[in-house]
Amino acid sequence: MAEDEGVDDDLLTIGVFAARARLSAKALRLYDRLGLLAPAYVDPVSGYRYYRAGQIERARTVALLRRLDMPLAVVAEVLAAAEPRGAERLAAYWADAEARFAAQRTLAAFLRARLSGRSAEMYEKFAVETVDVPAQVVLCEKRHVLADELPTWIGASMGRLEAAARECGGVAGAPFVVYHSDVSMDSDGPAESCVPVADEAAARAWAERQGRARETTVRVEPARRLAFTRIGKSQVAFPQILAAFEAVEAWIGTRGLSYDGPCREVYFADWEAAGPEDPVCDVAFPVR
Repeated sequence: MAEDEGVDDDLLTIGVFAARARLSAKALRLYDRLGLLAPAYVDPVSGYRYYRAGQIERARTVALLRRLDMPLAVVAEVLAAAEPRGAERLAAYWADAEARFAAQRTLAAFLRARLSGRSAEMYEKFAVETVDVPAQVVLCEKRHVLADELPTWIGASMGRLEAAARECGGVAGAPFVVYHSDVSMDSDGPAESCVPVADEAAARAWAERQGRARETTVRVEPARRLAFTRIGKSQVAFPQILAAFEAVEAWIGTRGLSYDGPCREVYFADWEAAGPEDPVCDVAFPVR
């Protein structure tokens, strides 16, 4: 019997089933291999795959989910979930996708401006100043982290360090994040969360107790002059924050200054209480 003929009223060859499901035989073989849609019967001699008509709805659902660019692993989660959890998993995936599309839309606009030679226009909205910051004792946590992991890690690490600061005389200044190298989807830094504290001896005792579990350290951050621009909460998102960093770099170049350390973000406001337009962060470069 040829593979494209039906076996009986219930069992269909892969060719017939593919036509009725409006899928290719290649896609069905892939879905079988990934455990998304197994044949109802596989001939042990010929290896031909046979399906039942009742599997058509599942096959079409798989195909439709894939049209959403849903990864196969997430498709499997949606299909495996009992009602209504499958719909909830789909909703969660799509909310993440829409957030990603919104960020990509903003990035595309940013790149259009750059490629059109209009970068200077983007920088005009950022007012750049300098400030002298005294030496500080800081609790630090350093980690290699990619861009998509960065927001979660910053919040978690700052929470840990601010809790530890209570044992070290309290928080003595605005927390900041230092970027020792680029953090992107291809480069993992490292980045370093820093919280200034009042009691150096207590801080060093705390760090000794922590050991190297989270690469926690205590150091004295030297006095620095920072060139910075102040941004609102909504501008902390990528790529708006990238434009802020570039605006400061452009300003430094026009003033003939030189860099005196890695760039940083200084968080001086209550993030949870701040509104979208409220200033929360200074994007800064040490200069001399």
